[in-house]
Amino acid sequence: MGVLPLRAAGAEKTKIGIVGSGRVGGAIGAVWVKAGHEVMFSSRNIEHDKALAARLGAGARAGTPREAAAFGEVVMISVPYGSLRDVGKDLGDLIKGKVVIDTCNPFPGRDGEIATWAREKGAGLASAELLPGARLVRAFNAIGAARMGSAHEAPGRVGMPIAGDDAQAIAVASRLIRDIGYEPVLIGGLVMGKYLMPGTALAGERTAEEIRKIAATLN
Repeated sequence: MGVLPLRAAGAEKTKIGIVGSGRVGGAIGAVWVKAGHEVMFSSRNIEHDKALAARLGAGARAGTPREAAAFGEVVMISVPYGSLRDVGKDLGDLIKGKVVIDTCNPFPGRDGEIATWAREKGAGLASAELLPGARLVRAFNAIGAARMGSAHEAPGRVGMPIAGDDAQAIAVASRLIRDIGYEPVLIGGLVMGKYLMPGTALAGERTAEEIRKIAATLN
């Protein structure tokens, strides 16, 4: 398979735990493995995760959500928004103080009342409330899952809008985002996370400069 020429030689290798290895978590995690990071995949179906890890080879492994949360120096959560409160309760002791990348989008038709609440509050602030103690960065929310694992084909061409309040967490997430071919663009704190989901001005693939221009018009 080989290592992608994205992570500079000698660059930091990170242990990443993925909670929710579906279309988004599986695609991003697979490219992180190819970029040389160590990734543990988890979901409600460990057989799916074992098969995914076996397919990706060295650097990939499977575990339970708690094992993945404990394993990861960075944890990415990619579950339906309706499950996020349970994730916070089940994994809260393990993600407290860790950099957590939140890819979850609230869809009222799928997720019910919690999604309506999250959209009214703003998805970034809502996720922070549901995942207390996590050093949260909202990312991978505005681009369709079908294209999620392909940015490395043209590194830096596609921007990735992100939001967060913790400068060190933003720096860590930005490095990992660059490692798989996106150019991270900080649009502001978690309060701006309300713009990082489908149906907003920032949805879809754009260059970093285009994202900056749009973000400058938002409040």
